[in-house]
Amino acid sequence: MQTNILILGSGAREHTLAWKLIQSSKAGRIFAGPGNAGTAAAGTNLAVDPCSFDQVRDAVLANDIGMVIVGPEAPLVAGIRDYFLADPLLKGIPLIGPDRSAARLEGSKDFAKAFLVRHGIPTPGYRTFDRSTAGEVRDFLATLRSPYVIKADGLAAGKGVLIIDDINEAAAEVKAILGGKFGTAGEKVVVEQFLKGIEISVFVISDGKSWKLLPEAKDYKRIGTGDTGLNTGGMGGVSPVPFAGNEFMDKVRNRIIEPTMRGLAEEGIEYTGFLFFGLMNVDGDPYMIEYNVRMGDPEAEVVIPRIKSDLYDLLEGVAEGNLSERSLETDSRFVTTVMLVSGGYPGSYKKGMEITGLEETDDCVIFHAGTKAEGERVLTSGGRVLAVSSWGNSLKEALEGSYSNASNISFAEMYYRKDIGFDLK
Repeated sequence: MQTNILILGSGAREHTLAWKLIQSSKAGRIFAGPGNAGTAAAGTNLAVDPCSFDQVRDAVLANDIGMVIVGPEAPLVAGIRDYFLADPLLKGIPLIGPDRSAARLEGSKDFAKAFLVRHGIPTPGYRTFDRSTAGEVRDFLATLRSPYVIKADGLAAGKGVLIIDDINEAAAEVKAILGGKFGTAGEKVVVEQFLKGIEISVFVISDGKSWKLLPEAKDYKRIGTGDTGLNTGGMGGVSPVPFAGNEFMDKVRNRIIEPTMRGLAEEGIEYTGFLFFGLMNVDGDPYMIEYNVRMGDPEAEVVIPRIKSDLYDLLEGVAEGNLSERSLETDSRFVTTVMLVSGGYPGSYKKGMEITGLEETDDCVIFHAGTKAEGERVLTSGGRVLAVSSWGNSLKEALEGSYSNASNISFAEMYYRKDIGFDLK
């Protein structure tokens, strides 16, 4: 018997999930809410706001949905899993993602840092401030080395983390955030020591009792060549990560993942779904920078294509609590993705530009992010527009595939970084 699946979200992560799930003999119809032009080609888009739980409920019941996969973090932090469990008609329908309590790992930087300290997990030193302690910010900054890492406590649409060199500017920024710059997301601010190293994203999938390690990845957040300019949602990614050999990953398991999963259990938090560990490799030792309670994006566009096993089977294992009995096989080849973005992103940009050349790509997968279908045409509808993912027996070969195919696609003012993977060659 096949199961109809609803994927909540509208980015390349959601298209990647749809692309993988339609390969499963267990998957029935694939729905996305609200989706994009890519998910529309893989299944059916629904006019659903993932944070409007009543809309999600109506869509689930109207389309005989048997599994819901939550892509973005906001519905999870807001408690969509709790909503399902409290509804007599929804509680029997598996929802892949943690409940509100577990989602605090991403929803509150202060909660996450305190959790890390409680369980002895390596993380940069920090202090949390609110309005009552705002006057003590500069004195604390003076105990740290420049640059200074400033984090709004709550979700701030990817804009809540700042790295500032000047102590006076850093102090002023903390006060601005506490003063309402990011709304309720900035009622608390975490200030932490900057660590110099190289970032890596590690992922597990958990059924609350056991977990499986997914392929790791490295993404590139800055808009400009050489990791310069403003932060974005991600300009590209690679998997596997060459420095993440057995010795390093053993440290990640022993020092980061296992203490995290054990700590959650000790605190009575049953974690189900994807869990993202944002790490810094500092001279061969992993330090925990942040948790995300879902798959990353653009990491999904390189991690999921490396999963050779049936993804639905793994998710069914999460839902049924028998993940340990399911098989996870990984493709040893490299996968790279290059994100094509709208001119002006991450600032202001135009929408509605026609995309051409999609049919001229070869030996790759184009994952849609900010796109919409208008008749036979595909138009831009966001800042990050398309992710071009390619396989290769080497990092160089995979990158050549991504860049060769990216050059065949065009839309007005299209931009992409030419140096994804530059620091790993």
